Amino acid sequence: MKRERFEELVRQAIDQLPLEFALLMENVDVCVEDFPHQPRLTELGMGPGEILLGLYEGVPLTERGQSYSMTVPDKITLFKRPIEQICRNDEYQIICKISQVVRHEVAHHFGISDQRLEELEEDFE
Repeated sequence: MKRERFEELVRQAIDQLPLEFALLMENVDVCVEDFPHQPRLTELGMGPGEILLGLYEGVPLTERGQSYSMTVPDKITLFKRPIEQICRNDEYQIICKISQVVRHEVAHHFGISDQRLEELEEDFE
């Protein structure tokens, strides 16, 4: 998939967030990279064969104090190639996966942990 199309799908996924969440997404930069860098994977404790589809970097809203101001934007990164690989380049699957990854990383911005997200997904199934 061309990068421009992938980035457009990411923008669409962000635009589809519920308004109450979208309004609180100030000072958040969303970007696309082809792959995560190996030093970052090592820092995250990821081993060989593990796949990273997205990453939230920043201070979750639940952890911000009154002194939180004048800071660099939080960053949500989606990794294009791993998403394409697990979706076997099927555009419909890619669209669904992008939407899922965006929601997952936005949830981290709101202070929801991976463990809690897994619990919510189990409840949703």
